[in-house]
Amino acid sequence: MNPHPIDWSLPYTSHRSAVMGRNVVSTSQPLAAQAGLRMLLAGGNAVDAALAAAMVLTVVEPTGCGLGSDGFAIVWDGKELHGLNASGRSPAAWTPEYFEKLGGIPEMGWNAVTVPGAVSAWVALSKRLGKLPFAQLAQPAIDYARNGFPVSPTIARQWALGAAKLGAQPGFAECFIPNGRVPQAGEIFRSEAHARTLELIAETEGEAFYRGVIAERIVAHAQAHGGAMTLADLAAHQADWVGTISQRFGDSVVHEIPPNGQGIAALMALGMLDAHGIGAHPVDDVETVHASIEAMKLAFVDLHQYNADIDAMPVKPDALLSPDYLRSRAALIDTARAGDPGHGAPRPGGTVYLAAADASGMMVSFIQSNYMGFGSGVVVPGTGISLQNRGHGFNLIPGHANQVAPRKRPSHTIIPAFAMHADGTPQMAFGVMGGPMQSQGHTQMALRVLRYGQNPQAAADAPRWRVTGGKGVAVEPGFDPAVIAALRARGHEVTVEEGNGVFAFGGAQLVLRNGNTYIAGSDPRKDGHAVAF
Repeated sequence: MNPHPIDWSLPYTSHRSAVMGRNVVSTSQPLAAQAGLRMLLAGGNAVDAALAAAMVLTVVEPTGCGLGSDGFAIVWDGKELHGLNASGRSPAAWTPEYFEKLGGIPEMGWNAVTVPGAVSAWVALSKRLGKLPFAQLAQPAIDYARNGFPVSPTIARQWALGAAKLGAQPGFAECFIPNGRVPQAGEIFRSEAHARTLELIAETEGEAFYRGVIAERIVAHAQAHGGAMTLADLAAHQADWVGTISQRFGDSVVHEIPPNGQGIAALMALGMLDAHGIGAHPVDDVETVHASIEAMKLAFVDLHQYNADIDAMPVKPDALLSPDYLRSRAALIDTARAGDPGHGAPRPGGTVYLAAADASGMMVSFIQSNYMGFGSGVVVPGTGISLQNRGHGFNLIPGHANQVAPRKRPSHTIIPAFAMHADGTPQMAFGVMGGPMQSQGHTQMALRVLRYGQNPQAAADAPRWRVTGGKGVAVEPGFDPAVIAALRARGHEVTVEEGNGVFAFGGAQLVLRNGNTYIAGSDPRKDGHAVAF
């Protein structure tokens, strides 16, 4: 036994090298990365690796995702690009009137929960693009749930914060506060209930979750606690192969999932930056940072005005990504002053991210999330299923594209990204976790790697900024003080968010193709880890 408690702080600056190999897995947690590597060593492909890692993450990083998450993926199969939207829809009973009686759309509890889609993402990807049996992919996650894993310091901190907020939600304490307290860093955590649910999902290829015994338990818990979800809502769910939307950026083409995801904001910002002539100054120069912030603000106001379930959008993605429209928006960037823009008028016309790639050329960009940390706080007893709170992403504004309605997808924060060379060959799978940080993070990663040629690890390590509304900008503590001063001189209201990077600025994983090998970067803000062979 250790005679002294371990100090988990990291007081010294460290430098991490990019990881290289012909097969790579980059995730936010080492045990998940190793699970993916095990699938590759067993003869699986990058999809198999990504799915094994994703399932493990529901166990070892429950502060960001769970069995009740949503999921999205972009996959290069060696010949073409596939886009999968597995986000869930609202219960059929959800109407504006339903929430007006509740006084609004809550952030916690059953009335924040839409149908969870991550399980359907795993099944759809495995059936269409995987090689190994689905049950084999689940085995590492089952083992960690049943036999336990040591909770990392980062996850322990997030766990304690989540429990303080959500501990009273139905089912939460039973699952995540065993014996009356949250697990400490280094402690072994086990969840037999989670293991049994994963086994049922594996045995039935997800059917039990949407149309069987698990679905029945989910609905019974909803009905017992004032939720509207029904067996019919779960049974109606499907993951959709939706392709991608894209934007040329220099010699690359960046791809995102179409709305309801927020990826279109990254594409708009990159299109504006191209039109603005970004690249004339160094990547960390105030001119580059200022222009990037301004483009992001312009993209965000349009995102908040127009983004929704694509079937409900009066202004479609093609109009928002029109070169003429993006040039007109880029012209609003004042090189000398911070702006506070309104939306344009185009003509109609706490999350986990991982990337994997294999020697055959397959590359996977995958993301799943419970939205706000543990999500709604609701956990179905005896199952380990923690449920997202994606319903909070709707609004109650009459006539708005994102107004809540039955069987509708809300505007969604989680987004995987993929970059192709202009000649149609794959270039990079990448993503950044963290709510509204994600499209901002995509813009910064694309700028650093695709325009300035930084290696993926350097791009992941670099201090980041985040627009916060109006002229507000938050930056990480490592940001150059001279650049902060110069931004303030231009009217930006800059705050330095000390010690909060894990939550506010997300975590990035990137896998860049380099000839017949890959270069992977992983984010030290979380427990980012890349493995290769």
